Amino acid sequence: MISVLLTGGAGFIGSSLAEKLLKNPDIFLVIVDDLSTGSFEKLPTQHKNRYKFIKADVNYYRDISEVFHAFRFDYVFHYSATVGVKRTLENPVSVLQDLKSIENILNLSKNSTVRRVFFSSSSEVYGEPVEFPQNENTTPLNSKLPYAIVKNASEAFLKSYHAEFGLPYTIFRFFNTYGPKQSKDFVISRFIDLALKNRPLTIFGDGKQTRTFCYIQDNVDATYNCFNQIVNNPDMPSDIYNIGNDNETYIIDVAKTIIKITGSGSELKYLPPLKEGDMRRRLPDIGKMKKLLNRHLLPLEDGIKNILNDTRFII
Repeated sequence: MISVLLTGGAGFIGSSLAEKLLKNPDIFLVIVDDLSTGSFEKLPTQHKNRYKFIKADVNYYRDISEVFHAFRFDYVFHYSATVGVKRTLENPVSVLQDLKSIENILNLSKNSTVRRVFFSSSSEVYGEPVEFPQNENTTPLNSKLPYAIVKNASEAFLKSYHAEFGLPYTIFRFFNTYGPKQSKDFVISRFIDLALKNRPLTIFGDGKQTRTFCYIQDNVDATYNCFNQIVNNPDMPSDIYNIGNDNETYIIDVAKTIIKITGSGSELKYLPPLKEGDMRRRLPDIGKMKKLLNRHLLPLEDGIKNILNDTRFII
């Protein structure tokens, strides 16, 4: 039996990964979440005999050390974090606290049975991009946002612990991911929610910012396939993967597409641009991810229709 720890497993991406991991009958999963943004409703409903949920805050050493002492983990997925541009801008100190979590995870993993740490980083590490598409080897370190700084620093922690203690790592840099269980704090779920209520879809600035939107199943399948490769080939080198989509879309076009698909009477409402945190353009190089996924990514319109047909999306 493969023993896996997943922090942040009651969140959107974490809980979706948990469902995927539990489809493997050889995995026993421990999910840790403080439920500050995650929820019980997102936890897996199947294979309850092969996973255990523990409410704990990874930022507190005592909380997470007790989990490590109770189990012998083979792999750790560290997905817990303060997320969302608005939330991270309004709570910059709590964002910085997440640095404690990566240090706790690595200190507990380095002298244990843990074979590798998988970390959920972010496209925010690229700051204002200096090249397109954004490649894993080019990180300009020019973002001043606490969230981006913490993700960059966390990546440095992983690389340093690998260099000094030989602890392997895999870093997933997530670009915009969407799906049925996502909270209404994020652009696609927010737009769908507003459109279904025939309320104005609010856009910051002129709507000409571009993003690439990755459906949750594409995210989870790629990261799981990476994990599976490593289980079968433990000597795979530590590496970084962009996890996203390379179909660049204007935010204004996302809004118009959602209005069209939902048949909504909503109008577009333009608000002043955000003072910070709203990069003008995002476009990842996902060459590595495509090799992991080995299939086509889901088009945005199909992903939106999937959300509308999923009972887990609640207005």
